[in-house]
Amino acid sequence: MTTFAPDSLALNRKLPLWYQVSQSLRASILGRSPGAPLRLPTEERLAEHYGVSVLTMRQALKELENEGLISRHRRRGTFIEPSARSGSPVRLLGSVDAIVAQQSGEETVLLGHGAGPVPGELAEYFPDLAEAVAYRRLRRDRETGEPTNWAENLVRPELADRIDLEDLARWPMTKVLRDAVGVRISRITDTVQARLADPETAELLQVPLLSPILHYTGVTYDESGRVVDVARIHYRGDRFSFSVTVEAD
Repeated sequence: MTTFAPDSLALNRKLPLWYQVSQSLRASILGRSPGAPLRLPTEERLAEHYGVSVLTMRQALKELENEGLISRHRRRGTFIEPSARSGSPVRLLGSVDAIVAQQSGEETVLLGHGAGPVPGELAEYFPDLAEAVAYRRLRRDRETGEPTNWAENLVRPELADRIDLEDLARWPMTKVLRDAVGVRISRITDTVQARLADPETAELLQVPLLSPILHYTGVTYDESGRVVDVARIHYRGDRFSFSVTVEAD
């Protein structure tokens, strides 16, 4: 039987291995193409794929099973749940793959893109640029068609020239920059605020005007410390929550 093929992963030894593996596999599952196999490879093959021990792989799979993304059956194997949804809380420990997982698993509609002046409130992130390229996208639940969030990414022009719009329809911007464009991402700084829906957000997300939303700002830096992308994402407050776990040294 054909099995599901997860994405590759570059491990960061400063973070728990099971966590990185679970988030990478989570992103692969939520971002899988229609018709992809639901059966996962064996624990041993997955452990070999990620370069970790079987015990670490087992802990990662347990995390996904607790989320309801997979089910495990004795002597039959491990399977992706067809009804798995991405609206559950995401625990962020600093992994880029956690950001990718948080943004994966929904149908994406490109609302528009183009170059323009850097907004004043974001000028501090692009002090050397007068213009940047903005990408606006709406994400919908694949099962219900319900809008869940809309995002605007501001990207450096030299990187935007190498972005394929078809990739943006399948993957989050973080994954496109890292895996398709080849940006070596060093860190992402996240800020989440509670806000009230403005007219544009209320219309796009189909919620009442001034209803609560979660406003996420993610600033992505490359290995030289330069900002390469600023994402502003507006989440429906009734569909998402965020939690952060701080690990002791």
